[in-house]
Amino acid sequence: CSHEYIDLYTEIPDSEPVDLIHSPFGGRYCGQIPPRRRVSLYRTAVLGFFTDKNSTTSDDLLFQGTYLFFKDDQFQVGTPVPRTTCNFTIDGLVKRQGDIMTPTYPGVYPKDMTCAYKFVGKKGQRIRLEFRDFDTFYGGPHCPLDAVDVYDGLDAKAPLIGRYCGQQRNVVIFSTEHHLLVTFTTLKRTADSQNRGFLAKFEFSETFVKLDFISREDSKHDRGSECDQTILSRKGSSAVVYSPNYPFPYSPGIVCKYNVYGLQDEQHFERIRLDFEKFDIPSADNTCADGFLRIYLKGQDISVTYLYEKHDHELCSNNVSSPYWSEGQRLSMIFSSGQSQGSGFKARFLFATEYSIPGTPSPLGGCNFTYMSLSKKRGDFNSPRHPARYPSNLTCTYNFILAGSNENVRLYFDQFKVRANDTTVFYGSYCQEDWVEIYNVFYGGREVLLGRYCGDSFPGPVESDPGSIGLKVILHTDEEGVFNGFKGRYTFDENDSINRDCGSNLSVPGAASGVFTSPKYPEKYDRSSGLLSCSWQIHSARDHRILLHFESFSIEGEMETRGCAAAAVRVWKRLDEPPVEICGENLKAEHETFMSEGNVMKITFTTADKVAGGRGFRAVWTEVKTPALVGGYDCDEGGQYFRCANNTFCIAKQLECDGNPNCGLNDNSDEGEHCAAMVGGEESSPVLLMLTLGACALTLLMTLCIVCHRRQRRRPPSINYERRPFAPPPPFDTMSSRPSMSLPSDIPSPPPPAQLYTSLPPLSIDIGDNV
Repeated sequence: CSHEYIDLYTEIPDSEPVDLIHSPFGGRYCGQIPPRRRVSLYRTAVLGFFTDKNSTTSDDLLFQGTYLFFKDDQFQVGTPVPRTTCNFTIDGLVKRQGDIMTPTYPGVYPKDMTCAYKFVGKKGQRIRLEFRDFDTFYGGPHCPLDAVDVYDGLDAKAPLIGRYCGQQRNVVIFSTEHHLLVTFTTLKRTADSQNRGFLAKFEFSETFVKLDFISREDSKHDRGSECDQTILSRKGSSAVVYSPNYPFPYSPGIVCKYNVYGLQDEQHFERIRLDFEKFDIPSADNTCADGFLRIYLKGQDISVTYLYEKHDHELCSNNVSSPYWSEGQRLSMIFSSGQSQGSGFKARFLFATEYSIPGTPSPLGGCNFTYMSLSKKRGDFNSPRHPARYPSNLTCTYNFILAGSNENVRLYFDQFKVRANDTTVFYGSYCQEDWVEIYNVFYGGREVLLGRYCGDSFPGPVESDPGSIGLKVILHTDEEGVFNGFKGRYTFDENDSINRDCGSNLSVPGAASGVFTSPKYPEKYDRSSGLLSCSWQIHSARDHRILLHFESFSIEGEMETRGCAAAAVRVWKRLDEPPVEICGENLKAEHETFMSEGNVMKITFTTADKVAGGRGFRAVWTEVKTPALVGGYDCDEGGQYFRCANNTFCIAKQLECDGNPNCGLNDNSDEGEHCAAMVGGEESSPVLLMLTLGACALTLLMTLCIVCHRRQRRRPPSINYERRPFAPPPPFDTMSSRPSMSLPSDIPSPPPPAQLYTSLPPLSIDIGDNV
């Protein structure tokens, strides 16, 4: 604007002569966009036009406007505060209702100005303030520049109801009591702004909703609203809310909002249950066209009236079917009394921790869930809020209940990550921070621990024991860090649907050792074998122990990294303690050999439905005595025992040189080089001796047959069939079971033996293939 422009001055103080140099500058304008309407702050306004052209024609219409002189009564909204431009006190006894506006409304408001409107009513009154028009400079969501502040009291030390800027719609504010303060502040700046400010209507009244129906223990009035309230959870708490003036009839034309929030953070997530104890909102035809209560269960935003989202339930008359459950941690209600009257409602909210766990929650609350075979045969279970992190300082229980003795329940884990400070810890009592425990549950409440798991190592597939009534899983977390937890599956199956033909009782009287293998060994077990559940139980003599040695082991999985999710071998060194769970290819030394703590040992092999297959295992078990277990026993009992050189075990003498490693890991003394020499010595086994003699006799017989056969082939046989030297058989009448037989009379008597052998030609028999 350097050649032609207009300058505006609308904030000129009342003085003579007019001093434009020291008056606030209202702006310079040129081009084709006209300035917005201006209203003088005082009694004077100046418009200056400047041009550097020497002349203009009648066709050059540069600008055109209108002006109007009017009284300033509308800006005098109350008692002015001395020595201020726009500070007023509005007394409810003097003026019960009216308007307030910015000093130059609807014109552009001045810069560098502060206005204050103080409302003072009598006790029992409340003030309603409705902004009909609102347009201020927008500097951001926190309104750091021009702003309107509303305080719930007489001064700026009172609680702030809200700060507003920009363009606003449908802003209605109620004081809590009979005082209210509104301030309007604009900053001093050179940048041009052409906002018009605000126009608001106020009203003092005793008929606005009294707030004594809001319970201070459970609820909090939303400051600035007529009767809206917020109910916050106190972790697992409950709250009671009422309609206005309950239990007396409510007034017509009331709209109240109820916003209920459960806990939601990294550690907590709650859902809300709504129950009605009393409900009376009359409706002539049950259409809820007049009074109603709308319920929002999906977290819909009801903060702005014209943006109300679709409600989930609309209640009136007596059509209440509580309880109602929120889908998330937020539940909202809108009560509109309409033009009717009723006694309203009394409602109770219960904040229940939402664990996001499928299953039947316990009616007593807490993280307790039940899975009944009668209800569902298969499904999922998981840690709270999985795949999000589970909460800290929590114990969750999962109960899997069988329908009868002909059933079993199986658990499979597809994801597993439970906190353990030591990354090398994954099983047993070493899990000290967070852990998962699995129990067999029997009648009478007896529970037997199957295992404790933590870290990243998946638990192996688990099956309930015969005679149990189900399984129990417990998740325990401490007060510190949390992880993602686990996700698992359960299946209730008939017992005959599981392949159980692969296990047995290995105890045989007199047997001091034995061998057992996984199904198909040394071939791979796989899905074609079906779900495997193999169980071996070994009993030794009372004063003996059982030594178990895995001579070969290849079960899919890896204990320290990914666990045994697809297949697992479990070894009970004693039946009243948890087993050791193993899988993988290269077992550690402590997992290659196990020693029972009594005279009973149990071994199981279980596969999951996602098994890929492995070579399996070959295991050798041996009855042993040890000096430590039998008071320094030295194996000297008449030569009945063999003493293992390295492990000092005492094994039965007959197990020496039987081809199996009966002395355990790193001790091959029972199968050493001396076993070859024992075959021909005094200590030769009778069985080996008999086998050797039998082999020699068979070789000699075959040699004689071959020699005879070759001699006969050189000279063809010539047999006189007319002179058969065979003697007749003895009479059959000597056998009681057969009839006697007489010989024909024409058969000559046999010659004497000497003549028989001298008169016969040599006899050759081709034994060939018949041998």
